[in-house]
Amino acid sequence: MTSTLTRYGGWLLCWSGGSVFGLGAATRIYLAPGATDMRKGFDGLYGLVRDQLLCDPLSGHLFLFSNAQRNRLKIIFWDGSGLWVCAKRIERGCVHWPVVDREQRRVVLSHEELTMLLGGIDLSQTRQLKWYRKPLADKTTQLQKTA
Repeated sequence: MTSTLTRYGGWLLCWSGGSVFGLGAATRIYLAPGATDMRKGFDGLYGLVRDQLLCDPLSGHLFLFSNAQRNRLKIIFWDGSGLWVCAKRIERGCVHWPVVDREQRRVVLSHEELTMLLGGIDLSQTRQLKWYRKPLADKTTQLQKTA
């Protein structure tokens, strides 16, 4: 198995091989649309997750932020015992941040979309094939309530 550490340099050291972050199938990835002040640290990003994305920062989900130039990224993640903040500065080029409506507070990415985004692939130039994916727990609960 090719290590993501090799592919992306030091950026994915935090979850190389899934050893630290342990991103499982139930871990959601939320992207903050728009630009974020990259001077924000633990408390500032925690507040953005809570107030802008309307999510629980201690949920165990991964939250991704970028500056206006799209050459700096930050991830905030709760691992059950503490809060992680990882940062990346892209030396040349930028990431292709998804374009959304002004009213949209957050974008949900799949694990594959996160990998492509961090690998420099423009998500708007890709298309997802339709295949079966087991619904997440809360979607299953909603389906059971309507049945």
